[in-house]
Amino acid sequence: MTGAASDAILQRMMALHPKVIDLTLDRVWRLLAALGDPQKALPPVVHIAGTNGKGSTLAMIRAGIEGAGLVAHAYTSPHLARFHERIRVAGTLISEPRLTAVLDECYAANDGDTITYFEITTCAALLAFARSPADYTLLEVGLGGRLDATNVVDRPALTVITPVSIDHQQFLGDTLPQIAGEKAGILKRGVPCIVGPQEPDALEVIEDRAARVGAPLLAFGQHWHVGEEHGRLIYQDETGLCDLPLPKLPGPHQVMNAGTALAALRHLQLPRPDAAAEAAITRADWPARMQRLTQGRLAAMLPDGELWLDGGHNASAGLAVAAAIGRLPPRRTYLICGMLNTKDVTGYLAPLAPVTQGLIALSIPGETNTLPAETTADAARTVGMTAQIAADAGAALRSIAASDPGARVLICGSLYLAGAVLRENAEA
Repeated sequence: MTGAASDAILQRMMALHPKVIDLTLDRVWRLLAALGDPQKALPPVVHIAGTNGKGSTLAMIRAGIEGAGLVAHAYTSPHLARFHERIRVAGTLISEPRLTAVLDECYAANDGDTITYFEITTCAALLAFARSPADYTLLEVGLGGRLDATNVVDRPALTVITPVSIDHQQFLGDTLPQIAGEKAGILKRGVPCIVGPQEPDALEVIEDRAARVGAPLLAFGQHWHVGEEHGRLIYQDETGLCDLPLPKLPGPHQVMNAGTALAALRHLQLPRPDAAAEAAITRADWPARMQRLTQGRLAAMLPDGELWLDGGHNASAGLAVAAAIGRLPPRRTYLICGMLNTKDVTGYLAPLAPVTQGLIALSIPGETNTLPAETTADAARTVGMTAQIAADAGAALRSIAASDPGARVLICGSLYLAGAVLRENAEA
């Protein structure tokens, strides 16, 4: 459980800016300068942007680095159950004393100035990384790329852009090219970028930006290829072919994420490259991405069925989840869904309608920006789903277990809901 000291500091940090999101780098540069510019003292950085798959790709890159006998810092967001999940120092989740110390230091250095929660906590992560030896630093963009608080490293070792799709339009733009332009803002002169599968409009923007800044691209379908053949993952680039097991992370979309991770690892030229590649595929863990829950309080409510959890929340994620369900052994499948009011709920649910038997909608507990359960249920009905509402995940599970005890249940629609579910599932 998160310690009271870091909880209290994080709560104070949330009051430093009236908005949760306010994209600019000025406040970050100011605080980093006050801290002695820790971003200049990081181990070699791999900076990862994209709409979907960036967290899974980072997890596989980290597993590959560790499989090569090296260690990496890793910064991801948002967290699910505990804030500490965001900051992994030399392979280990940050300790409560170390987290409290860097948060305190950042809060004091900020001296009451306006700064968002994500900006100041990103500075805290960079400070922790700069003070601990590691071989690499993996930074996941929080939102967009160009103005994201992580975009403060002048010359990373490598950048990565996973698939770009429509999401966060209120901050990044209404069209795919606009959003791709924000993601491509992480490109740096002379720094290679691994580009995952993209829609043509997005790839054109990324290529134009790369040409302007002089960033070499290594793009899927051009410089590297990946696919599934006979139940194996086949990856190929100019240095040769890899024949590997399918990714440990479930779902056909993880094959593409794995290819992106392998392209990154091959470019880094790690020692023991074969061990790195196999570890990336077989050892990566990334909670709430088609994660099966087999133990815990909520899992126990469905003893004859299956309980799964996924935090995807846009139309592309809906397609990926539907494909993942389609690859599982046949079983009647129901959704328990809660989403934020900024998301395209109809776009997310439409591909899931053909592979599910019904939906129970929730409001996300403790989340002011939740979409009301009634609105989610109405959206589900518009795409042809049978839908009802429940007060919480436990009530929804009890309802499904009573009517169809052998069912598969997927709790989905939001990482915030996924975090609440993981906390509830862990309760005695």
